[in-house]
Amino acid sequence: MSGTTGASGVSSSTGAARASGRGSAANGPAAGSNVKDLLLTALAPASWATVYSVTAALLPDNRPMLAATLRALPAGLVLLAYNRKLPHGSWWWRSTVLAILNFGAFLPLIFFAAYRLPGGVAATIGAVQPLMVAGFSLLVLRVRTSPPVLLAAVAGVGGVALMTLTGETALDPLGVAAALLAVGLIALSIVLTKKWGSGESPLVMAGWQLTIAGVLLAPFTLLGEGLPSHLTGANIAGYAYIGVVATAAAYPLFFRGIGRLAPTSVSLLSLVGPPVAAVIGVVVMDQVLTVWQVVGLVVALAAVVAGQALGRKS
Repeated sequence: MSGTTGASGVSSSTGAARASGRGSAANGPAAGSNVKDLLLTALAPASWATVYSVTAALLPDNRPMLAATLRALPAGLVLLAYNRKLPHGSWWWRSTVLAILNFGAFLPLIFFAAYRLPGGVAATIGAVQPLMVAGFSLLVLRVRTSPPVLLAAVAGVGGVALMTLTGETALDPLGVAAALLAVGLIALSIVLTKKWGSGESPLVMAGWQLTIAGVLLAPFTLLGEGLPSHLTGANIAGYAYIGVVATAAAYPLFFRGIGRLAPTSVSLLSLVGPPVAAVIGVVVMDQVLTVWQVVGLVVALAAVVAGQALGRKS
């Protein structure tokens, strides 16, 4: 493919380079801004790394639809009330498509996987997101990810696998399928968001999508699972944490990153999650990492750093 390779680490035409939302990364101010964007965006997958453990420890058993609805709808309504803006023109259908990909279909699938898979298996499946984004970027944006960045993504998958998988890990086929589909939906959403651009600020976009998804999910939750007879204090704390920290705060940062960074750069940051979960386990739960887990943690983080650096140099 003709064209140049920009800060994203992808070869593209001039139009695709403009779509990436980034200029030359060689300049000092641009480089500093890029680092800030990466760090802020990384906060989102770092917060999502805690969702599996919170689901297992605090939420009611086997209620993926309820968990998805309570994660999306309250956060969406709060953001919508704060922003006081509705979609306009083509953003009605675009917001609906993105809402289904990011939340309406993704959240039930990921909670279903969380109930059926060990966290290590889910984390390893999630680590393939950069490779999926690279594939969708080629199909949708006609943007080719550079080989060094792809190698970094593959290394990241290996690092996460070393860190999270054990010889006794059981694979539930339905859980694996749900996790793979969920990761694929997010990968497609990242690429479509880059293609369509941003209709409004990240806060507004998050409010639209969360509200639409919550409204779509609510009737399926009521018909399929019904409402629980009661919620414990732990249940309420779990839903509140996921709704506020891992949703209302995290997704605007994530959408901001999609608007400012290349798709592969954003997806590589998903590799931050498993190391964060491992560190939390050591600090909060007194877990002890094996030598191989430490090696995996270092490899995963090195893959993130290398992928971003190699992408900017390509």
